[in-house]
Amino acid sequence: MSWFGWLAKDQVAEKAAPPGPQAILEDLARRVPRYVDDADQGKLPYPACKQIISNAGDARAVWDHTRLEAMRYLMMVPGREFVLLAEPARQPEMLEAFLRQQPHDDTVIDFTGSTMSDIAIATFAGFNWLNSCAVLAAVEREKFSGTLQHFRKLVVLAQQWWATEGAGPRCRHMIEAGEKPPLMLYLVWTDYTRLAKEVAVAGLGRAIERGAARADLDALVQTMTRLQNAADPDELAG
Repeated sequence: MSWFGWLAKDQVAEKAAPPGPQAILEDLARRVPRYVDDADQGKLPYPACKQIISNAGDARAVWDHTRLEAMRYLMMVPGREFVLLAEPARQPEMLEAFLRQQPHDDTVIDFTGSTMSDIAIATFAGFNWLNSCAVLAAVEREKFSGTLQHFRKLVVLAQQWWATEGAGPRCRHMIEAGEKPPLMLYLVWTDYTRLAKEVAVAGLGRAIERGAARADLDALVQTMTRLQNAADPDELAG
């Protein structure tokens, strides 16, 4: 987190800059409907957390698809208003609406017609889905318990950041530099990515336990190392 300049210059990552917020949303707008259609037609294991993992490709798919399943709620917000997740001018309003919204436990939701409330409702639904997947995947409870409380604290910090003078221009400069300002999109994306990864780690852990006597055990262990060190499913490609 470098919103307040906490990240020292010599700690700047050497990896390629992450996708910008618009690129993330455009990718999701393409992939989420396709994934939902494929799942509905039985072309993919659904939910992804039930997929048996036997290699790095499977681990990548579980991580990626579990995250897509959580993000679909935001992609469902009427009128494609999910684009506001990356709109700097709307962040204070969006963060305030999230903090006002009463949390719910649903993974089947009704929208209200109020865009900011609907974004908050969809965000909660995504977390609820990830929590249910974590339970199904037998993720250790400490890895996902308290997630919403942690996320709420991040939203409060982001709200403080946006209240500072020059936040808008500073946000644009950070995006141009390949950094991640506290846009609601990045807050959600980061936590959803982390939780979906825990689902994949748990699935791979079960595969390692089952494969203790198999010749491919070493490959599974190497995959676990790659998975634990990865920040995004694409890092497991190849």
